[in-house]
Amino acid sequence: KLINKLEKFNLPIFTIPSIEDLDKRNSKIDYLRPIQVEDILRRDSVKPNPYLLKSCIENKVVCITGGGGSIGSELCNQVILLNPKKLIIIEKSEYNLYQIEKKIGNLKNTEINLQFVLNDCYSSLFLKNLFKVNSVEIVFHAAAYKHVPIVEKNIIEGIKNNVFSTLALCKASYESSVNKFLLVSSDKAVRPSNIMGASKRLSELIVTAFADKEQNLERKDSSTCFSMVRFGNVLNSSGSVVPLFKEQISNGGPITITHPEVIRYFMTIKEASELMLQACSMSKGGELFLLDMGSPVKIKDLAKKMIKLSGLSIKNKDNRKGDIEIIYKGLRTGEKLYEELLIDAEAVKTEHPLIYQAKEKGIPYLELMEKLNYLQKSIDDFDEEKVISTLNEIVPEWKKS
Repeated sequence: KLINKLEKFNLPIFTIPSIEDLDKRNSKIDYLRPIQVEDILRRDSVKPNPYLLKSCIENKVVCITGGGGSIGSELCNQVILLNPKKLIIIEKSEYNLYQIEKKIGNLKNTEINLQFVLNDCYSSLFLKNLFKVNSVEIVFHAAAYKHVPIVEKNIIEGIKNNVFSTLALCKASYESSVNKFLLVSSDKAVRPSNIMGASKRLSELIVTAFADKEQNLERKDSSTCFSMVRFGNVLNSSGSVVPLFKEQISNGGPITITHPEVIRYFMTIKEASELMLQACSMSKGGELFLLDMGSPVKIKDLAKKMIKLSGLSIKNKDNRKGDIEIIYKGLRTGEKLYEELLIDAEAVKTEHPLIYQAKEKGIPYLELMEKLNYLQKSIDDFDEEKVISTLNEIVPEWKKS
C-alpha cells in the first residue's frame, strides 16, 4: 500500500533492513536497499518446516548437478546451511563452477567437505564411479537447458543435455543405491508446446519408469527413491525476464515484451529451493510434486512496476515525455500466452500447504528404454527429423509445428 501511494511521485523507493536482519547483525539500520520485485510478490508467506528441511540433508553426502546455475547455486547455499557430511557440485560450465566455488568460499560455514566437479552428466559410468567412491546418498538433478527459444533452435543438443543426462543419472543412482534422487522439472512439461517442455516431460517419464522399476523389483539391498518436483518461473534466474528488464531499464529502454497478454507464475529462488528440499524429505518413491506458485502475473504489469520502482515514468501515447517505453515483439516459437496451472482438481495435498502431488501415467521401463535407444541413435546420426518424430511418439501431447 505504501509503495502504491509513493509510485505517483516517480521517485526511487528504498527499504531499510528488517528487524530480523538487524537482530542477526546481517545488516545495519542505515543500509538502504532499492525495492525489489520479489519484495512485492503477492504470496502467502509459509515458513519452512525445519524437520523437513534437515531430514534429508543433515550429515548426508549430497550431490547437486547444475550447481552453478540459478536454481542449483541456491540449492547449494541452502544445503550448506543444513550441515551435510559432504556436498558434491557438478557443473559443465567452467565459469559457473568458478563462480559457485568463489561464492561458497565467502560463506561462514566452509568447514563442510566440498567437491567441485567440472563435467557434464552424459556418462553413467563416470557418475556411477563418482557416486560409489563418495558414497553419495542424495542427488538433486538441476542441470538443464531452460531457454525455450535457444533449445527450439538447437534441438539435438537440447534433448541430449536434458533427457540423456537424466537417464545417465537415474542409471548411476540406481546402480549405486543412492538413497534419494530428485529431478527438478518445469511447468513447461505440462502439455508442452516446445522442445524444452517436451524434453522435461520425457525426463519426468524416465524418473517415473525407474521409480516403478524399483517398486516392482523390491530389491533386498538398499533401493533408490526416485521423485520429481515441478514448478514455474523463478525470479532473477538466468532465464527470467527480471534481469532482462533491469538491464533494459538501466540502458534507458525500451523494455521488450512478446505479447501484452502474456501471463506467468513466479516464485523466489530461495522459496523454490526450500520447497524442493522439503519435497525431497517427503518422497517415498515415484511422486511428482507440484509447488503452489500463487497468483499469475501479467508480464506487462511486472514491467510497469519495475519502471516505477526505478523512479522512472512509462513512455506512451499519453505521456510522450516519459522515460521508458514498452514494445511488443510477438510470441516466440513454442511460447505460450499462459503457462498451464500446476495445481488442478486431481492434485493431492501433502503435509506442506504449498506442496501438492500429481498423478500422471508413465511408460513401462522396458518399453521406454527401447524408445530411448532409438532416440539416442537418431541423435548420434544427427537426424533431426527422426529425433522430432521419436520425441513426439514418446510425448504425444507435444507436436513440433
